[in-house]
Order: sequence, then structure tokens, then C-alpha cells
Amino acid sequence: QVQLVESGGGLVQAGGSLRLSCAASGRSFSYYCMGWFRQAPGKEREFVAAINWSSWSGGNTAYEDSVKGRFTISRDNAQNSVYLQMNNLKQEDTAVYYCAAVRDGWRVATLALEYDYWGQGTQVTVSS
Repeated sequence: QVQLVESGGGLVQAGGSLRLSCAASGRSFSYYCMGWFRQAPGKEREFVAAINWSSWSGGNTAYEDSVKGRFTISRDNAQNSVYLQMNNLKQEDTAVYYCAAVRDGWRVATLALEYDYWGQGTQVTVSS
């Protein structure tokens, strides 16, 4: 069983930056693929970024097209944590951001249905 707790959300002006953190409890964190999703009001939950386990490269990653070049996902297996650095934020990035985990370290999962564990979410609001 894995419990995930997100932090780092808040209110930021367009063009600004935020860094989200997700702390995971449980064992064998490095064996999990970790992902970030977001859900805006009235919209479905959508994929943002994912990172798998790789002791050599620090993790293979995937990003949703609209965040490529602006967001960076990373992980620290020693700290049982995954991060989402968000730069050049836009109003359309406003959403509740969720951390997710699936026990398959080789996968870079991009679909919500692939994930087994979810955090409670953290609100990110980007103002004009």
C-alpha cells in the first residue's frame, strides 16, 4: 500500500513558477512509476507528466504536449519523493494537481487507469 501526499500548490501570476512535491509512504518507492495529473473545473482529469524508475538515467519521462519545455518531472528515491517544477505558468494550467503511482518501475504510464494509487490533490491557480 502506498500513500501519496502532495504539497506546493498555490496562487501565482502568469509567467511565474511553482514546484509541486509528492511524498510517498511505503516500501520500494523506486519500483514505482510516478505520474502527475490535473483536473480543471468541468473537465476530465488529464495526464501531465510521468517518470519511471531508472538507476542509470534518473528516470525516463513523458509529458503532455502543452507542458513540454515548461514543466519538469523528477524524483528522489532516497527521499521517496517526486517533484513537478512548473515554469512559465499560464492561466490554462489552473487545476487541481494529483500525484499518482503504479508498481511498475519500467513503465512510463500516461493513462489515469494505469495508476493504482492517488494523492488528495493540490490546487494550482494561475492569475492574469
